[in-house]
Amino acid sequence: IADKREGIGICGWILVSLSFSLVLITFPISIWACIKVVREYERAVVFRLGRILSKKAKGPGMILLLPCTDTFIKVDLRTVTCKIPPQEILTKDAVTAQVDGVVHYRIHSAVSAVANITDVHSATLLLAQTTLRNILGTQSLAQLLAGREEIAHSIQAILDSATEQWGVRVSHVEIKGVRIPMAMQRAMAAEAEAARETRAKVVAAEGEMNASKALQQASMVLAESPAGLQLRYLQTLTTVAANNNSTIVFPLPINMFGSLGQKSTGG
Repeated sequence: IADKREGIGICGWILVSLSFSLVLITFPISIWACIKVVREYERAVVFRLGRILSKKAKGPGMILLLPCTDTFIKVDLRTVTCKIPPQEILTKDAVTAQVDGVVHYRIHSAVSAVANITDVHSATLLLAQTTLRNILGTQSLAQLLAGREEIAHSIQAILDSATEQWGVRVSHVEIKGVRIPMAMQRAMAAEAEAARETRAKVVAAEGEMNASKALQQASMVLAESPAGLQLRYLQTLTTVAANNNSTIVFPLPINMFGSLGQKSTGG
């Protein structure tokens, strides 16, 4: 809308004067046709002879219109929740996925929403779909799954700047779901399982190494104290007897069996 508008002209003023005279002549019957009520969440953009009467929309409350020369369009200022249909996208790493989302927006300038765009709601939905496809096409699948909030904020900023001239303010964008083919899901599951098995083997190997070091240190301590080795032996017998008292194990040194074998051979 231009900042400076031309007047309605002499003919326009004549028509407005005739309309006003008609209202005065038929008063108070005509007053019912001139009074319009605008709700709290609505604004009325008034046209007089095809031109917007004011840069600022009228309402809420009661407004007066002249018959035959004035018309108006009501604009709803409440927040609109727009669902983005599932979009087939190709990610940066060549993975096909279906992504849908939700956009929350509201009209903050009723005059711009009426004068600058034919259908503000349809235009906002189409722009949201296009922006979603363009942004997600530059992201890999891992970035898409891990960084939904950052992607949603970037989409919101782009939409908000593009719809400002329409009088629309985008308040929130959310990516609802990401669906990938079943073959890709199985491949990702197999990859995750292999990674978990690898980590489990590494943890088990580290545990064995730590246990062997602890056993080595314990053997060095017991080698320095024969009495400590005997006490450890008795403690082991006590533990075995407490857990399963029908079986008692007496460990014997291997060198005893070696010496007995040599004696039997020599005899």
